[in-house]
Amino acid sequence: MTFLFRSADGRSAAGRPLDRRSMLRGTLAVGAGLAFGPLLLSGTAQAYSWSRTMKQGDSGADVLELQIRVSGWAADSASHTRVGLDGDFGPGTFAAVKRFQAAYGLDDDGVAGPNTQAKLNALEQSDGSTAHFNWSEFVDQSSGTFNGGKLSASATKENARRCMYKLEALRKKLGDKPITVNSGFRSIQHNADIGGASDSMHLYGTAADLDVPGVATKTVYQKAETCGFSGLERYTVDHQHVDSRADLGRDWWWESGTV
Repeated sequence: MTFLFRSADGRSAAGRPLDRRSMLRGTLAVGAGLAFGPLLLSGTAQAYSWSRTMKQGDSGADVLELQIRVSGWAADSASHTRVGLDGDFGPGTFAAVKRFQAAYGLDDDGVAGPNTQAKLNALEQSDGSTAHFNWSEFVDQSSGTFNGGKLSASATKENARRCMYKLEALRKKLGDKPITVNSGFRSIQHNADIGGASDSMHLYGTAADLDVPGVATKTVYQKAETCGFSGLERYTVDHQHVDSRADLGRDWWWESGTV
């Protein structure tokens, strides 16, 4: 598994560990609208090869991957709180790991050991997508690819993968209710054709418009407030838009405020 730096707003209508200097560059890049992570392209991907038990004070590419996978467990209640994707295992990562462990019936000690790692890998499909979400739900609806957006196809696909892990947390918090993704990534052309915002987060692959049959949109919004989503469209429309713009250096935007 390899690592790269990638760049990734708007409203909707085992690889080699990075050294400290590289990690710092990545952290600074986030504030400029950049981030980094494992590149998952087409073909078969194996479960992530965790090589150690991770705990507070640790750092590296494996910690970054851990952060991506527990990012949807950012808070217990509505809060402008997110898990920093910086590769440093600090208090925020510790708290998110504990919430993940508790939700899945594990010993919630905040230490990412073999049992926690096994559960994290159980949420990964062999192609790099997640247990309950597929790449086909996130590709551009016109081309069926991740091409034509604001970023490269590989960077866009990585953003979609990160979104999937937050959606796995949302799904769990909704009582394992199936979530339908109506719109994921949009190419610039497709976004223009449907009247989307010119800098929509869909253009970066980090947004999704959701429908959860049998669950009120307001309830989806409220649960999403605990999942580290920094962009939430109002819950009074016929779907729920979620995105992670703050991961890309953008300001938080919850259209209905804190509910």
